[in-house]
Amino acid sequence: MPDLVTELGIDVLFKGTNFLRLLGGLWSALSISLIAVAISIPLGIITGVLMTSKSRIIKAILRVYLEIIRIMPQLVLLFLMFFGTTRAFGWDISGETASVIVFALWGTAEMGDLVRGALISIPKHQYESSEALGMTSAQTYLYIIIPQTVRRLIPLSINLITRMIKTTSLVLMIGVVEVLKVAQQIIEANRMTSPNVAFGIYLTVFVLYFLACWPISLLAKYLEKKWS
Repeated sequence: MPDLVTELGIDVLFKGTNFLRLLGGLWSALSISLIAVAISIPLGIITGVLMTSKSRIIKAILRVYLEIIRIMPQLVLLFLMFFGTTRAFGWDISGETASVIVFALWGTAEMGDLVRGALISIPKHQYESSEALGMTSAQTYLYIIIPQTVRRLIPLSINLITRMIKTTSLVLMIGVVEVLKVAQQIIEANRMTSPNVAFGIYLTVFVLYFLACWPISLLAKYLEKKWS
């Protein structure tokens, strides 16, 4: 077993603080995604509600925003935010701040579209029935529309969180020291003494991401099955 561990390059994890450094890098990635989620969920709900409004101007503006965010790769958005805007506007922002902004913009767009889809999926006769019962618009949304919308949204929102956690691996391209950046540093420092270190370290990164995302995926499947 020790020989197998050495051959796979896993032994490097037990040298010094390498494993703790990987955990620290994972926490950096998770913190960026969780902060972005905390920002994008309420903004996405507002965006989704506005996308169902009767104002054509508001709907057109939000549709353009949604399409730009969807079409533009996240890596390009990161470069634009971190390298482009700092030179264009002369401000100084850290890689972590730029990452949170980009992922919050992306999450808001995705969440907004989910909310829009959930709202328009509610049959019109439910609005008409509540009106016939003498309910106000506020009561209709509070007691009929919102509960059904939440049931549709929660599993989809959890899947969005999982996607956001995985996509944060891109932030290493703007110098953020997250788990993949730490992995590269460990590999470079041990390449000569452990030829297979890349396999062992990246396998560990895979396991860490899996352990971080798997419970969230299980929760999404459970809620989707329960509320289907």
